[in-house]
Order: sequence, then structure tokens, then C-alpha cells
Amino acid sequence: MSRPDVSEAVPTVGGEPERVADGVFVLPDRRAELVPNIGFVVGERAVLVVDTGLGPSNGEYVLSQARRLAGERPLYLTTTHFHPEHAFGAQAFRGAATIVGNRAQRDELRRKGAAYLGMFSGFGDAIAAALRDVELVEPDLVYDGEAELDLGGRKVVLRAVGPAHTAGDQLVLVDDRVVFGGDLFESRIFPILPYFPPHDADVDPDRWIELLARLAAEGPEVVVPGHGEVSDVTLLRDVHDYLVHLRDETARLAAEGVPADDAAATIGEAARSRWSTWERPEWITAGVHAWYGLRGE
Repeated sequence: MSRPDVSEAVPTVGGEPERVADGVFVLPDRRAELVPNIGFVVGERAVLVVDTGLGPSNGEYVLSQARRLAGERPLYLTTTHFHPEHAFGAQAFRGAATIVGNRAQRDELRRKGAAYLGMFSGFGDAIAAALRDVELVEPDLVYDGEAELDLGGRKVVLRAVGPAHTAGDQLVLVDDRVVFGGDLFESRIFPILPYFPPHDADVDPDRWIELLARLAAEGPEVVVPGHGEVSDVTLLRDVHDYLVHLRDETARLAAEGVPADDAAATIGEAARSRWSTWERPEWITAGVHAWYGLRGE
């Protein structure tokens, strides 16, 4: 199964937070490999950080930006999902912030964290160096379903929505206007269906599609993707439509007895044409194989 070659990636978080809504800032990924968009929600009494970057050095940088925004106000940290570039800088926040997460994500980190650390460390030298001293950190506060944080004049709802991209996916909704969703949606990037049996087979693309439809119906004004440019509700619809296309075409070709590799070639050609501005088309093939595997084809 093909996937993008990130061996030359230098996954370094940098720059300064940019305002995307009242009290909401994003440290943009600059479309760099294995660098996520990182969020800061600034209230009158506290500040919430969303995601950490890959490894302790990136976590320290994010913490420094959070302290600059927060001043003397206390910090919270949450992560959209457990994948290394989103959550494996959390040790920098230990003792400096209250870490909040849903139970499914905590449990997923326990089950898979060490394996993902090993897998990502094999992707390239700079990635391995960034992960060298990682310690996996669990949340201080664990919730089920939903949790609300009152930062002071700014309402934040943490919503557990997995399994979809991962078992422990989390949305972060700010003042019913802004949503952070990690890799549930990315701008101009083909979605990743992380189906890597026997190590990881928890992706649920059918629930992912349903989730995107429900979220789009809520009509958030600002949509912060895990990677790529900040957008609006059209991003949710675009990712939803692609996943529906992938599901339907995979089901059709599988029903006709077409082997997975041949189906991936057929679907990939059409998808590259239809979503011609999207990057990392290798994830089309991975997505087809994931759906074949989930159906037992």
C-alpha cells in the first residue's frame, strides 16, 4: 500500500499565532509535512491549547506561545486525537497546564502509543530526532461524551466523536462558531484512513461520513483543519463528498469482483481529476484498501 514519502520532512512548528475569530488563534502549519495547525482559545480567566506538535521540542515552542497569550492566566491543553504530530508534545505541558481528554482517546493512546512512536520514528531522521525523548502523557481530567470549559467569556465544548479517523477523535467547538477537528478534515489533502492491521483497524469511515454531515448542518463559521488552510463549512462538505465518492465507488467495484489494486487505480484516476488541487493522492489508494479490508474483501 502506498503512502506519501515524508523521509525528508522537518516537522518543526514555527511562526506566531494568527487570529481567526474573537479570542481564537491558530499557529498555522504552513503546509509542512507532519506539522499540524495548533489552536489557542483565549478567555478572560484561562487559555486552552489545542494540539502540541510532534515531540517535546515542538511542545515547548507551543507552550511558549501559549504563555505569551495567557500571561498569568492558567492553561488547559487538549488534543484532537492521539497521533504523534498532534499529541506527542504533551509532556512539555505536564505541570504547566491541566490536560483534558476523552476516555476513548486516553485508552487509544495506551493501546497504540508505543507502536505509533516506533512507526513514526522510522519515517525519517528528522522525525526520529523530534521523537527521541518522547514520554506519552495521559490527561489529568478525563470525560465521556462532552465536557464544557468556561474560560471566562468564552465557551468551549469538547465532544468525543470517535471512532471515525481514530477511535478517540475529538471536536473542539468555541462559542458555537469555531470548530477544531484534527484530521477529520484537512484542506486540499486527501483524507487519511489509518487502517494498519493488526496494529490499528479502528477507522470507521461510515461514521466519519455521518459525523461530517451532522457537523456541516450545525453551520460553524470557522473550520480549523488538522492540516492546511483555515476554512469554513464548505471544507466539511468537500471532505464529506470525497469520502462518499470513495465509499460508493469502492463498494461498486468490490461487488463486481474487481481486486483492490485495480479498484484503487480506477478510483485514483477519477479522484485526481475531480479533486485536482488536493495533495497526497497516495492516500486514495490507502483509502480503497482500507474499505476493502473493513469489508473483508
